[in-house]
Amino acid sequence: MSTAEAAPRVSDPVELALTSNRLRAVVRKMSNTLFRTGRSGVLNTARDFSCAIVTADHRLLMTADSLPIHVMSGPDLMSRSLAEFHPTLRRGDAFLHNSPYHGNSHAADHSLLAPIVDADGTHRFTVLVKAHQADCGNSQPTTYMSDAADVYNEGALIFPAVQIQRDYEDIADIVRMCEARIRVPSQWRGDYLGMLGAARIGERELGALGEELGWDALLGLCEQWFDYSEWRMASAIRALPGGEAHAESRHDPVPGVPDGIPIQADIRVEPEDASVEIDLRDNPDCVPCGLNLTESTARTAAYVGVFNSVGTSVPANHGSFRRIRVHLRENCVAGIPRHPASASVATTGVADRVTNCVQRAFASLGDGAGMAEAGALIPPAGGVISGRDPRTAKPFVNQIILTVTGGAGGPRSDGWLTLAHVGNGGMLMRDSVEVDELAYPIRIEATRLLTDTEGPGRRRGTPSAYVEYGPVDCVLHVAYGSDGTAQLARGARGGGDGPLAEQYRRKQDGSLEPLPAVGVPAIQPGETIVSISTGGAGYGDPFERDVELVAHDVRERWLTPDRAASVYGVAVDEKGVVDADATRKLRAR
Repeated sequence: MSTAEAAPRVSDPVELALTSNRLRAVVRKMSNTLFRTGRSGVLNTARDFSCAIVTADHRLLMTADSLPIHVMSGPDLMSRSLAEFHPTLRRGDAFLHNSPYHGNSHAADHSLLAPIVDADGTHRFTVLVKAHQADCGNSQPTTYMSDAADVYNEGALIFPAVQIQRDYEDIADIVRMCEARIRVPSQWRGDYLGMLGAARIGERELGALGEELGWDALLGLCEQWFDYSEWRMASAIRALPGGEAHAESRHDPVPGVPDGIPIQADIRVEPEDASVEIDLRDNPDCVPCGLNLTESTARTAAYVGVFNSVGTSVPANHGSFRRIRVHLRENCVAGIPRHPASASVATTGVADRVTNCVQRAFASLGDGAGMAEAGALIPPAGGVISGRDPRTAKPFVNQIILTVTGGAGGPRSDGWLTLAHVGNGGMLMRDSVEVDELAYPIRIEATRLLTDTEGPGRRRGTPSAYVEYGPVDCVLHVAYGSDGTAQLARGARGGGDGPLAEQYRRKQDGSLEPLPAVGVPAIQPGETIVSISTGGAGYGDPFERDVELVAHDVRERWLTPDRAASVYGVAVDEKGVVDADATRKLRAR
């Protein structure tokens, strides 16, 4: 496509708009199916899953309202590996794919791929359902093993595009393998059936659309959709300040990497050519822990930083990606891992640090671009809980998503309160306290925001969240890997940094015992675990923040009047009433 500013030629704009929305309706139906039928709480409560359509030649066409880290890059790579391992695809086939070395995000994200084959036997599209599992067979009862020395120590079952259905019938050997290794086999089986149902709904709906419009006509409209999306991205890039920028961040120390992991990104923005280049090659080699990125999460982390920085809504698909070039290298912690490097935590951790680097580099090019750094994961409030339920005498494993904030300030808005982390873009749903307490033998004692913990700025980051919970009549194991206990989320363009994460065990006598950043503590009856999540950083000078926004934060008890005066230069009382004269004097200093 040329760099001219004119919009691409479209045969019929109305038809293209209707078709793109019908494609979006397909993936929404897939998502609704999985949400309503998934067995585990991480799916039917938190919605930690994504659905997508890929063309037969491996180009991402459409996604539902999905987690960005799942789908921006990965469906295309998994489609390529599927074609490599299974050159002939037939109607009724389905494939289980979770290999971090063949295009997937991490082993805990089981992906189901089903080819869309027309009546003549021609492969037209592939639908993909990716769902985070409550358990994936790791050596520890968690799906995030920060301290995994390698994939063998990690222990998950790895399926590189393994056929699991033929002629719409399960290949029972594969199902038995999963049920034999996964700690909650019936729960996994329920989630698998939900994923399968979502994929078959996508197959049915997309097949009907192809038959109605004609397959060749549908493919032609897809090409126009790619061209339109590229034009939207090109227009957004032309509005950005051009130049080169560099940004650095650092992941906290973890077992195996006692000094932490330095991460950097170099970007080049060419408004005239409407192009962006991101270079991640100058990062450390793969490390002996579970924080290595996969090819899909490394590229996606860079993409997310770009989309967060362009300042307008752009469709995320192969067309808009044509304007972005990401440089990766093999055997790199932020690149393409070599087996047996572990990528157990590839969807958060280092991936979030990459995105934060990219969006903060954009911010350094000029006011109005980029974002500050978002907060890091995974605190105990988002940990994987396991044990034996005294009500049923059966084991349980599930990731809970209680209050986690993390949103960063940007040029136009404050941090998104329930972002959770930058890689999921706020798409995870917060668990219901009542549902979690009904489903598992736990009691959630408190969940609230902490006053005076926001990253200050003209647009502020979110405050930290406090969560406290514990077991009921059992021993509760909580697996977590809390980045952000040592390295702050950094502000942009004069904005302040976000707060650090903290975690504690509250003993039976009420005293607090600090817990390490990574662990699987056994919480005894009468004890609780305390989680303080990171907040997001701020964007711009705090003294430039709108006075009424500061007063609002005081009324919400997110800020005290003392902090409003000292950090923002706003004189306001406990009720949020502003003293205009005193404020002018404070800001004049």
